[in-house]
Amino acid sequence: MNDPNGLVYSKGRYHLYFQYNPEGIDHGNLSWGHATSTDLISWEEHAVALRNDEIGMIFSGSAVVDHQNTSGFGSLENPPMVAIYTNHTDTNQSQHIAYSNDDGLTWTKYAGNPVLDWNLAEFRDPKVMWDEKRGHWLMSLARPHEHQISFYSSADLKSWQHLSDFGPVGAVGGVWECPDLFEL
Repeated sequence: MNDPNGLVYSKGRYHLYFQYNPEGIDHGNLSWGHATSTDLISWEEHAVALRNDEIGMIFSGSAVVDHQNTSGFGSLENPPMVAIYTNHTDTNQSQHIAYSNDDGLTWTKYAGNPVLDWNLAEFRDPKVMWDEKRGHWLMSLARPHEHQISFYSSADLKSWQHLSDFGPVGAVGGVWECPDLFEL
């Protein structure tokens, strides 16, 4: 298990999603595990949240609670939880979404996937947050071997517009992965 995919607080519980192989300890069959906690000390592990399938493996990403139901997957009374993740094949990494209407216990992969695809072999790890001031979602994505982070915005978590890129700069000896973006 590796790459925590966001800590989400919803209805009195913290949800932790993480990349892992439910079939064994070797790299492969990458999916998302799920655990919850009420105190950040004791955790209860749940069934696999997002399982790899014939479309590809489930690489890292993030999860959000869509409180304003911008995605249309839930309602204002029962806002959906939305997972944004990289779908990985041998030749392509694209960004997909899934949604949950039962507080993150079961997930439905969006029929309109991928929501962002540049037809690149290395384009991954979407981190998404709500920008309250501007009233839209922001995403940061890694272009690992180019040492770049790309930024996007969306009104509904489904359609994404490119904003800008950062890099290469600083530490460029390895690959850039798992960017994070949050407001201070």
